[in-house]
Amino acid sequence: MIADTACGYAAFSLMPADCSLVTVEYKINILAPARGALVARGEVVRPGRTLTVTRGEVYSEDGKHVASMQQTLMMLAGTPDTPE
Repeated sequence: MIADTACGYAAFSLMPADCSLVTVEYKINILAPARGALVARGEVVRPGRTLTVTRGEVYSEDGKHVASMQQTLMMLAGTPDTPE
């Protein structure tokens, strides 16, 4: 979940304010058991008009790389997440 969130916010940082995002697909590799708090970093691999590809990495408190993720997200134009 933390990798999905990091990737989603990375993609959302390039989108207009009046849109929202949905995950189309993702693949996550669990590399090692995590101990303590987790830190995730997401980055955009390829932005697109509708689909954006992101990559995320998760590290445990001791700095160990515990998971890697690649994700595709779809922008829903004109559908903000804010209540009206």
